[in-house]
Amino acid sequence: MKRADFDAPYYRRFYASEKTRVNGTREVARLGAVLVGLVLFYGGRLRSVLEIGAGTGQLRDWFRVNRPSVRYLSTEYSSHACATYGHEKRDISRWRAKRTFDLVLCQGVLPYLPDADASRAIENLYAMTGGFLYLEAVTQRDYRSACDRSRTDDQMIFRPAAFYRSRLRHKFIALGGGLYYRADGPLQFYELETLVGTSKRSFRS
Repeated sequence: MKRADFDAPYYRRFYASEKTRVNGTREVARLGAVLVGLVLFYGGRLRSVLEIGAGTGQLRDWFRVNRPSVRYLSTEYSSHACATYGHEKRDISRWRAKRTFDLVLCQGVLPYLPDADASRAIENLYAMTGGFLYLEAVTQRDYRSACDRSRTDDQMIFRPAAFYRSRLRHKFIALGGGLYYRADGPLQFYELETLVGTSKRSFRS
């Protein structure tokens, strides 16, 4: 990774401070509700979740309260976060679980990885995704025109969106809003539910 670690000051700035944190509990709760709703709406199952880069564990904690039957594995690269918030220490560019998960979550991780590591990470995400993937990665255009700089770590690698799309295109169906579905999975989608240029467009009966 570009950073040696994500230490306590990093977490104070981007997770604890109301002025500079990326998201609070309200935003995390909204994300959790949206993801669960969409997975179930599309006919997916939701028995297991893997989170890459779980941070302070807010999304894991939301699932524990609202979907307690879901088996949830939270992982982090940060030794500080693992010790403080109880995650498994994993490097997604090097690690691949031997099982798949109904939903894989990866927020704000890939922009910290060099190109080769980010490409390997996407391969590992694909291998562990049994159904849906939620992926968030800040791009060059995001940083120029959409990001609040006070809440955005300028140590990330801001790549063109094409870098990610080219590596996701043949592995996943893009459903919009950062949600993807494994391209060889059994679920089918109406054409306008998928984004232009994805590898599979079909219709639910």
